[in-house]
Amino acid sequence: MNMAETALINSAPRRWLQRVYEVPVLLRFGGRLVPDTQALEIGCGSGYGTQLILERFGAATVDAVDLDPAMIRRAGERLARYGNRVRLVQGSATNLSTALDAGDGSYGAVFDFGIVHHIPDWRNAVAEVARVLAPGGRFYFDEVTAHALARPSYKRLFDHPTEDRFSAEQFSDELAHHGLVVLGSRTRIQGDYLLGVAAKPLPTGCE
Repeated sequence: MNMAETALINSAPRRWLQRVYEVPVLLRFGGRLVPDTQALEIGCGSGYGTQLILERFGAATVDAVDLDPAMIRRAGERLARYGNRVRLVQGSATNLSTALDAGDGSYGAVFDFGIVHHIPDWRNAVAEVARVLAPGGRFYFDEVTAHALARPSYKRLFDHPTEDRFSAEQFSDELAHHGLVVLGSRTRIQGDYLLGVAAKPLPTGCE
């Protein structure tokens, strides 16, 4: 992530859009979390998303991972008041077992506020999300598609992987490939952005 995009995601307008539009859409599709839910955020940045997961989605605790140590430090400052409800770890979303010692089914919810499109091996990131999500758990995602990344403004300002980018349909298909069922999704601005929630089904015979 280059300096321009780092500045954008940490800007007041970006936080405003996340708070007043994206979070309500995700809540409409997936609802608030059940009490005592342990959640995971991949690519936590400066910690604003983690704050929303605690306050708006009702997570009991959040583990948050990011590759950038500077972002981990900023998130630590923002989230200090939440004490041991938050654990911040530097690491990769494609290897959560190493970063967080996350076993299969460790989390009742996983959140992706626009990080998967930055990951060259994005399919492996989706596979990790599906692995660590508990049966009955939900994956809340807000993503940027190949359609947006091909726009001249994105090419000029931002730095993204150039190979194996995904459309909204390809992202949804990858979720299904790993057994996740999309509960609801929405694209906006001619398919540039995809917001939605997917669930990991309970085993057969469970309610």
